[in-house]
Amino acid sequence: MKLWSIRGNSQKLDGGAMFGNAPRAVWEKWAAPDDLNRIELACRALLASPLAGKTVLFETGIGAFFEPKLRDRYGVQEPSHVLIESLREAGFEHEDIDVVVLSHLHFDHAGGLLAPWSEGRSPELLFPNATFLVGAEHWARALHPHPRDRASFIPELPGLLEASGRLEIVDGPYSTTLGDSVRFSFSDGHTPGLMLAEIIGPETVDGQTRGGVVFCADLIPGRSWVHVPITMGYDRNAELLIDEKRSFLEDKLARNVHLFFTHDPQCALAQVSRDEKGRFGTVHEQGELKARALA
Repeated sequence: MKLWSIRGNSQKLDGGAMFGNAPRAVWEKWAAPDDLNRIELACRALLASPLAGKTVLFETGIGAFFEPKLRDRYGVQEPSHVLIESLREAGFEHEDIDVVVLSHLHFDHAGGLLAPWSEGRSPELLFPNATFLVGAEHWARALHPHPRDRASFIPELPGLLEASGRLEIVDGPYSTTLGDSVRFSFSDGHTPGLMLAEIIGPETVDGQTRGGVVFCADLIPGRSWVHVPITMGYDRNAELLIDEKRSFLEDKLARNVHLFFTHDPQCALAQVSRDEKGRFGTVHEQGELKARALA
């Protein structure tokens, strides 16, 4: 099996919102803001093939579905559908994707499922041959959003996914589509039922799998958020997320599972480290994956 990091459309969002209660004097050392206080963010997907005999895409980024006014509001930098272009550069078309795994349905993670915006055209679902995997608890949230995060969802998307006839709701550590090749865990700190997908590594020690890669989604958007106290203003429950993140990182460090970051502009993959004071960090960072073997 090989792994590719697939670039999607990039964003610029307010640095204060992305770093929660951390003061600018702290976070601007990690991410330099522009004159509007915005920082650069990637929307990166992970492609694995063959995985369980399939070509699997983990997330789709923000895409190009926004009309120009909203594209400007949310800091989307490119008008074209960058994810589709990046897939093509890696040797794939969106029709080649057998499975799309969605950690959650916020627009910056699922908007790439849709065709680019065009005047007068209704939203159109891409990936015509893919099965779409969504966690059960988060699916319920997407159908009935809370006022706090309603604007983060694409209203038409759940209906399009259902109408495709290719939607699998995942309610447990494994899916029917991917079997025991991918193990899912769930987090509630950012949004209810955030689904974290771990591609199982090739090694087993004392009954525990080791190695492999986990898609961190918005539990840990990038290297700066590996530091346990750092959360986003967008998180539903910051204290819960911190507890979930600590447990998550302890497990991945113990089992040598690599972290895959969706929003870090410079880093796609890294291993977890921990210093003498117990603070988590990252080592062996990689900016891109191009047909990388699973370690």
